[in-house]
Amino acid sequence: MLKLDQLRVPLIQGGMGIGVSLGNLAGHVMLEGGLGVISAAQPGYREADFYQNTIEANLRALEKEVTKAREISQGKGLLGINVMVAAEDYDRYVNAISQMDIDVIISGAGLPLELPSLVGESKVALAPIISSAKAAFLLCRRWFSRSQRLPDLLIIEGPLAGGHLGFSWSDLKEEKTQDLASILEEVLVVLKDQNWDIPVFVAGGVYTAEDIQNYLNQGAQGVQMATRFIATHECDADIQFKQAFVNAKQADIRFVISPSGYPGRAINNPLVDTLMRDEKVKVKRCVNCLKPCNPATTPYCITEALIHAVKGNVQDGLIFTGTNGYRIDKIVSVKALIEELFPSEVSA
Repeated sequence: MLKLDQLRVPLIQGGMGIGVSLGNLAGHVMLEGGLGVISAAQPGYREADFYQNTIEANLRALEKEVTKAREISQGKGLLGINVMVAAEDYDRYVNAISQMDIDVIISGAGLPLELPSLVGESKVALAPIISSAKAAFLLCRRWFSRSQRLPDLLIIEGPLAGGHLGFSWSDLKEEKTQDLASILEEVLVVLKDQNWDIPVFVAGGVYTAEDIQNYLNQGAQGVQMATRFIATHECDADIQFKQAFVNAKQADIRFVISPSGYPGRAINNPLVDTLMRDEKVKVKRCVNCLKPCNPATTPYCITEALIHAVKGNVQDGLIFTGTNGYRIDKIVSVKALIEELFPSEVSA
């Protein structure tokens, strides 16, 4: 059971890899009463043996980042780890993560239909990310029939989100996707019809306090936000990565395809230009990070591209962003951002 009453603000800070949301960002979000999230996407990229023992390096780094977040948070808020279904060795990662000192596993980039069976007897809460009412129904029915449990939390991610999106490339380009409010409405109907008492958070394009209040009024119990937390002093990424958002214009936000096959949004730079011309970036080494990716045919290595970006090489790196990334005009503290987004809770 996820104890949402431990949250002072109904907020999940979205998981961002590689290395964008680690223990420092998650811990400071927790300190302010939110649910901080560490990304399981290659957190061990700074470990000396990352390229030789990738899984071990990542799990070792996750333990370190969890400890850091707990120390920073001073016992406040909640802590989660986000792990992508599309990740190679997903089962092994989930099993190990379920034994760590966290409150919830958040899982998307694919439908985590087998997630309950992977955590064994662990009491960790489970929060799948879904993009439609149909997906919510299928997942909940599968979980209940096979494991006699339902999600502790559902996160609805709409088409305006960043990172790997749960929508087809053609639907996104042709704007055939439902808006987040419509998906939320349909999911709430499904939950009511099935008598499933599951809290729902929404994500994707949530940017202002007014946006948050509108979704709360509609029936969501909270929101997940990622992009806005990049432009915070406490974000674990390099300052040049953060500055790329401050400098971005609306026209700089472009679609890219991940080697996983999932589309996403990124800030335009020479790498994106290259990919949009259907040119390839030679893969020099592979850490076997995504299930569908073939190093011999992939247009680029997403691990290398994300590592370049988080270290500050914003010309050769991939800078994932939500649709509103261009609206960021300054770097602020996590505390100031949360006070802006939840003025009534902060003043109460």
